[in-house]
Amino acid sequence: MLLVSVLLYREAHASWLLFAVLLLAPDLSLAGYLAGVKIGAPVYNVVHTLAGPLIVIGYSVVATHVWLLPYAMIWTAHIGMDRMLGFGLKYPTNFKDTHLQRV
Repeated sequence: MLLVSVLLYREAHASWLLFAVLLLAPDLSLAGYLAGVKIGAPVYNVVHTLAGPLIVIGYSVVATHVWLLPYAMIWTAHIGMDRMLGFGLKYPTNFKDTHLQRV
């Protein structure tokens, strides 16, 4: 997923500076853990599933707002990078409990 996202981003001829700046932006959702694991896990999971970027991609295609596509590609690249590194979706039991492994 990371590789495909980067290749599609390259095809969009978007700014690599934008890519570098926003690649880790989805991790700002970790701030939800300041309210505890029961709030933090769902907040993190909403941002780290493909539903969000796929909705953005669909909307940008249907509404011909192609300027949104690079943002969706950065988002999917982040999700792909997380999965590649073994970071999965969080369980509301403990920050380290994920659907892939215990981190």
